[in-house]
Order: sequence, then C-alpha cells, then structure tokens
Amino acid sequence: MSLPAEFVSLMERIGLSDLPGALASTEPSVSVRLNPLRPSPDMPDGCEPVGWCDGGWYLPARPSFTLDPAFHQGRYYVQEAASMFHAHIVRSLCPAGSSPLRVLDACAAPGGKTTAVISALPPGSMVVANEYVPARAAILRENIIKWGSPDVMVSRGDTESLSRLRGMFDLVIADVPCSGEGMMRKDPEAVAQWSPALVAECAARQREIVGNLWETLRPGGYMVYSTCTFNRSENEEMIDYIVDSLGGECVEIPVEPSWGISGGLSTPHPCQRFIPGRTRGEGLFVSVIRKPGSAPARDPGRKKVGKSRPAAIPQGIGSWIDTHGGAYTVRLTADRVSAFPSAHLPLLEAVAGVVDVIHEGVTLGVVKGRDVVPSQSLALSALLRAEAFPQVEVDRPTALRYLHGESPVLPPDTPRGFVLLTWQGSPLGFVKNLGNRSNSLYPSTWRIRQNI
Repeated sequence: MSLPAEFVSLMERIGLSDLPGALASTEPSVSVRLNPLRPSPDMPDGCEPVGWCDGGWYLPARPSFTLDPAFHQGRYYVQEAASMFHAHIVRSLCPAGSSPLRVLDACAAPGGKTTAVISALPPGSMVVANEYVPARAAILRENIIKWGSPDVMVSRGDTESLSRLRGMFDLVIADVPCSGEGMMRKDPEAVAQWSPALVAECAARQREIVGNLWETLRPGGYMVYSTCTFNRSENEEMIDYIVDSLGGECVEIPVEPSWGISGGLSTPHPCQRFIPGRTRGEGLFVSVIRKPGSAPARDPGRKKVGKSRPAAIPQGIGSWIDTHGGAYTVRLTADRVSAFPSAHLPLLEAVAGVVDVIHEGVTLGVVKGRDVVPSQSLALSALLRAEAFPQVEVDRPTALRYLHGESPVLPPDTPRGFVLLTWQGSPLGFVKNLGNRSNSLYPSTWRIRQNI
C-alpha cells in the first residue's frame, strides 16, 4: 500500500513516525462482539479475547459472515476491536447499581458502538441512536433490530435539530465524521480521498457537531468524543476546544498496560489512542469530557406528537411479548403496532418533535385488515414470549434459503397461521403457514444477495 507523502510527513511531525510502516506492512485483525441477549454461537478454534471488552473476540481468520445464520440472528456483531472500547468506557462510568441513563448516540451508523453501549448500560436506560444520512440510517435501524434490545429508538436528523433537546441526556456519544486515517489499512478509499484540505474540512464540521451536541448534555453529564483518524486537528485540538471554549472537564478512563493503548499527543488532557503496530486493532482516538455542574436529565414533559391510538390496538397483541408488569406500553401509530418503555415515552415524544423517529422499542407488527402481521423486529426482540407462536427448528441450508428469500416447506403437522422459524434454538424470522405452502415474512431488503 502506498500512502500519501503528505500524510507520512504529518505523522512524523506529530510523533507517529512508526505508523506509516505499520499501516503498509501489517494486516488488519478480524473481531466480533457477542450479544449478551442471545445464545452465543460456536466460536472457531484459535479465538483470543479482546482485553477491553467482555464478549469481544479476535478471530483467527475472516469467515463468510454473510453465510452464517447466527450473524443474521444478531447473536454477534462484526466490529473492529478498538471501537469496542466504548463499552469499557460506559462500564467505567456506570459501576454496578448505577441509575438508568438517557443516552444520545448522535452519529450512530452502522451501529457497532451503539450496540456496544446498549450492552454496557444499567438496566432501564434508554438510547437514542441517530444518523443523518438516510441510507446509513436504514442500515443502523436494521442492525439495532437485529441486536434485539427494546430500550432504544432510531432517529434520522442533523445535530442542529438535536440541539433543541437541551439538557435531556446523561451521556452523549459523539463518534464524529472524520478524515478516516485510521481505516487506511482496511479501506483503499480512505487512502485515495485523504488530503490536508479534507482534514481541515472535517475539523470544522466536527467543531459544529460538538457545539450542537453539547447543548443536549445535562450539567454533570458526559460526552464521549471519538474519531477513527490520527492527526491532532481532529483529535487533541478538538478536546482543547471542548475544554477551553465549552468548559468541559476531561475524565481519566482506566486502561491496562497490556492493552497497548497510547495516551494523547502533546496534551495535558486524558485521551486514548489506538495505533496499529502498538495496539491490536485499527486507528481510534477517544476522550471522555464531563459537562460542569450537576443536574438530572431534563424531563421533556409530555407533548403530543403523531397520532397514537392505544384503545384501537387489536386484542391479543400484548400477549406476544413480556411487558414486565407494564414497563412497556403497546402503541398503535397509523397501521404499526409497537411496544416502548413506558418510563421513556415523554423522551420519545420530544425526540420525534425535532427529528424523524424511524424505529422505537419493538415493532410488533403491521395491521392488515383483521390481521396483525408480526414483524422481524418482534422475532429478534428480547421481549418476545417463546410460547406466543408455534416454532419450527430448521437446519442450516433451510435457514440460508429462508434468509435468501425462499419460503420453506414446513412439517405437515405445523399449525396454520404465523410460525416462528428457529435455528440452533434461536429465532430466525416468521413465515405464514397456509397449509399447502408457506409465505416468508423476512424483510426483502435484508435478504442475502450472494449465491448460497
């Protein structure tokens, strides 16, 4: 790999003279993070744990994730190991017994850091995962649904709109768009697009994003600022801005020496740098900043947004899930039935008032005539009651054909109606059994496109 000469010179000036050689001569690692809400898949021999993330594993080689049904079941997430550090940050900030948090992940697609944070939060917390680009927001929604947590909503909008949610969040994840130097070893496009002008453009945009997101953070709350790039303009200098101009206070996050994580470059502020050749993973910069003061997350109050008709919900739908004694409210919006954490309904209404909410809690199904067709969100949700639907266990070839869009042949004694397919005892998705055949209900946009 040939790196831009200006990039090599910049790395030498900031004290990373060994980095270009590591990027050019070493291969990226392959890593996954297991989903604690699901049964763990069989792991190949030779896996090694990621030191800073419970459930994170380095794989000895890259398998075909697309042809693994467990991947589509959300039983693990393919994630670069350095990015799993966000789970360690949240666990460090939230020791056992901590109160639930309201979290905003403002630049969340494709969802790796979001799902890592979800798994590390205290019970009862709520995550707003936001993305500005519509196509990326759709991918984020898919990955959030596959993860199966009911305590999250996905929104689509810009940070200027989000800034109207003043003081509503205890924790803000700001994994901001950057020049992508940390991805050069994996992505040739990151090499091709790099220039000093791009770095300057990204730094200016990051300052605007951070300023907007700072408004959403309550006094005493924390911002986790991160990039996947190496230069100081987008990293240490941005932390200087948050401290000097916004009044932030940097927080030290404990790390083990064996992890090989470096500190910041020419800065007094606590920062972590993941540098290929020194750390097993791709490039990442991260720092945690506290907003001065102390106050609970602001109650957004209740204001009507959208049309919700709880009285019109078809009977029996609530029996599809475990609502945990009313902790989740079943709602009907247009033709869509969903369940959402009751305690966070005011926040849902507030968020929907400033950006587009494209997923909230668990989508149970869509009303079609007298029927409610169960959704893939329900199939993969942690709230699904196992006895709510007849289940049919399928083998791996049948699972892959189903994920490819085919309707399986069901055993002759299978009850008519909606049936949940499982693989290795874990939900795969729904079909409707018509007796002589079945209709697949797997989302068409999620289907495997390659040959199986």
